[in-house]
Amino acid sequence: MPQLRKDPILGRWVIISTERGRRPSDFAAVREERKGGFCPFCPGNEDKTPPEILIVGREGGEPNSPGWTLRVIPNKFPALQVEGDLERRGVGMFDMMNGIGAHEVIVETPSHEQSLSDLTPEEVRDVLRAYVARITDLKRDIRFRYILIFKNHGVAAGASLEHTHSQLIATPIVPKRVMEEMAGAKKYYEYKERCVFCDMIRQELENGERIVLENEAFVALEPFAPRFPFETWILPKAHQSHFEHCTEEELTGFAEILKETLQRINQALMFPPYNYIIHTTPVYVVESQAYHWHLELMPKLTKVAGFEWGSGFYINPTAPEDAAAYLRELRLEQ
Repeated sequence: MPQLRKDPILGRWVIISTERGRRPSDFAAVREERKGGFCPFCPGNEDKTPPEILIVGREGGEPNSPGWTLRVIPNKFPALQVEGDLERRGVGMFDMMNGIGAHEVIVETPSHEQSLSDLTPEEVRDVLRAYVARITDLKRDIRFRYILIFKNHGVAAGASLEHTHSQLIATPIVPKRVMEEMAGAKKYYEYKERCVFCDMIRQELENGERIVLENEAFVALEPFAPRFPFETWILPKAHQSHFEHCTEEELTGFAEILKETLQRINQALMFPPYNYIIHTTPVYVVESQAYHWHLELMPKLTKVAGFEWGSGFYINPTAPEDAAAYLRELRLEQ
């Protein structure tokens, strides 16, 4: 029988449609063929992108030249622009402001053929270090209230270029989804004087059936009420409100579990398109006992259609317990 499950943070309900339960082989995800052609992210094409903000790997030599192993650049077609003032204003009953923010691209490797899961744990750690460095720098700008890290992998997930990369957008407002998470976490904390994420991690580790893998500092799990099949969260085991406060040791553990989670998703689901996002505490909050940063990874396996848009419910054909067991028990190919 289908189940209605309630997300303990947002209070959002999802439908786990066990009547149409689907295993990995049932999904139509097919690895997208690489198309070749000109790529502005490949070495030698540095002059075809905006000037670099941060690089790893190049020692000496001219800026914006080959020799790098990771490169951060402004997005050539930014959603928001850095220059200018917010100019908050009303237009009758409506509110608006100028589109001020920052939009950057993290080119994760010079290799056009590799994906993030192909990189070594040390190279994945360099990507995470770049995230931390850019958040730490941008949070000094008093116009910005939130900095979102996200990755679109594959055309179906919104990637316009196939060369592996992730993005960062700094906004002058806190996104609605983050505000809803923070409100739900605050309500739980005020009632129980505990972090809802910490309680979730503790219970899932004790139960074990929705755990994908863990290391000393992090856990990867299928949430109790996932919106999408094989939706996977990675969370630090110890309470931590800000991603950018991670130590070098924590970034190493995060890199290891992120790489292996992506490898398992790729092998189980035939290299699907996917999105991931890092939800962290807004930059103006010094510390939060209620909110706990985390990464949400969502393979692109189903479509959001009329019922979902009209109701706010999501229909998920794969129980998280089944997804976790499949990913956990998968023997990784070497």
